[in-house]
Amino acid sequence: MSPLVSILIPCFNAAHLAAYAIESALAQTGPEMEVIVVDDGSTDGSLDVIRRYDGRIRWKTGPNLGSNGARNRLMELARGEWLQYLDADDYLRPGKIARQIELLREHPDCDVVYSPTAVELMVNGRLAWTEEPIPEPHDPWIKLAHWQLPQTGGALWKKQALQSVGGWRHDQPCCQEHELYFRLLQAGARFRHCDGCLAVYRTWDHGPRISNKAPREVHRQRLLILATAESHLAKRSELSSARRKAINDMRHITARTLWPKDRPWALQVAEAIRVSDPNYYPWCQPGSPLLYSTAYRLLGFEAAQMLAACKRAAVNSAH
Repeated sequence: MSPLVSILIPCFNAAHLAAYAIESALAQTGPEMEVIVVDDGSTDGSLDVIRRYDGRIRWKTGPNLGSNGARNRLMELARGEWLQYLDADDYLRPGKIARQIELLREHPDCDVVYSPTAVELMVNGRLAWTEEPIPEPHDPWIKLAHWQLPQTGGALWKKQALQSVGGWRHDQPCCQEHELYFRLLQAGARFRHCDGCLAVYRTWDHGPRISNKAPREVHRQRLLILATAESHLAKRSELSSARRKAINDMRHITARTLWPKDRPWALQVAEAIRVSDPNYYPWCQPGSPLLYSTAYRLLGFEAAQMLAACKRAAVNSAH
């Protein structure tokens, strides 16, 4: 017998897109499902859209709790053994839940099934999509470090596992699903990868998302998760060379991103890499070609950045 799946939709000021999300949830086939929507204090008519589905969904409304507060409220309302979260400005592709539930039949001990998420963009007034598979190895710790575990809608979550770690952290300002993924992995939750872009994350301009935060805070939270994950794995003697490299690869990418606007912070991140692994260097990462990697290995991060800047300046002057 298939388990009950609860599709949980937090909605805040998404009146122009909420119907599409709800319809994509109602169109799912396979196991028994329920759709629950929580209106998180919307002021734009979202509640009127939600009410049109009365009788086909369960819904509640209340004061604004923020994205994670609304997600925890939805978890309280859910009757399902498995939870599918779906932001009201995103949507599910047909068969998403059926495909992931089928994988659970092969791996009944799983706590999180995750699939890549397609990204929908508005380019010059036209919709475009990008789809990238989640590459191997499918070690969830490496995927967490590389920021390749999917956006909220890409996963199917076991309710008991979420409850066991206290649900979504109410005061987490950004990187919310990644912070939750970390606590689940820290608690020993079992993850399984499922092929196919089965959920769609919209990034075109449709007003503020409940998950949008300042880029600087995103960097800070990302680095905090990396440091905490490294410490946890080291204490458990589970910090393999591949996991350490994945953590330092993301630190390096972050340091390069910070370099143009905040060199002291970038150098601080580079020092964390050196402390973690004195022999680390970014071997031909995207954005770090052979020349850069060689300079980093011989001269260090700061010198490699200076050389890269000189090369860019020379190329620009030639044009």
